[in-house]
Amino acid sequence: MANFGDIQVKELNKRSSGHAFEVILSPSPLKGKGEFLMSPLRKKATSLDEIKRKLEAAEDRRKSYEAEVLNHLAEKREHEKEVIQKAIEESCNFSKMAQEKLNQKMEANKENRTARMAALSEKFKEKDKRLEEVKKNKGAMIESKNE
Repeated sequence: MANFGDIQVKELNKRSSGHAFEVILSPSPLKGKGEFLMSPLRKKATSLDEIKRKLEAAEDRRKSYEAEVLNHLAEKREHEKEVIQKAIEESCNFSKMAQEKLNQKMEANKENRTARMAALSEKFKEKDKRLEEVKKNKGAMIESKNE
């Protein structure tokens, strides 16, 4: 049995699986007990003014927090309005551009059709002239044979 001040260690039966010990702690002497007694903490008496001051501070913090939250929400709404406005403007611009492109294509188609119609008309006029010439020549040939 070994003694280490307040601790005593006693070796028990040795076993094949290992050693066994018993540890005995001796009780501490009571000679210094009076030195460690602590006086109970006294609560500080809170005055009515101090309570009011704390309540006002808490109210100010609450109002500040509410104002911050409301400000954050207002900024968020403003951002949403800006995004919606931008989307509307882009949609309008897209519609205008699409309308302008459509008008340009329709104008180009109209000009092409007019040009094709004028070309066909000219072609038919030339064919009509040629036909008249052929009729005149045929008529002249028939008259010259009859004479």
